[in-house]
Amino acid sequence: MSEHVYKSVELTGSSKVSSDDAIRAAIERASKTIRDIRWFHVIETRGHVENGKVAYWQVTLKIGFTLEG
Repeated sequence: MSEHVYKSVELTGSSKVSSDDAIRAAIERASKTIRDIRWFHVIETRGHVENGKVAYWQVTLKIGFTLEG
């Protein structure tokens, strides 16, 4: 079995729909410029409130990707 080395970066995604959608948005956008994304870890979830309702979600996550050899 081959050993892997990973690099991680921190991203923040946002969505008016849900925290899950914010995660998907961040990963899908990052995958346009980062190859071999393998995992993610949610660091923080927060949101913005307007007129007593959640206006949008923000999720900060780390993603890990395999370094090319």
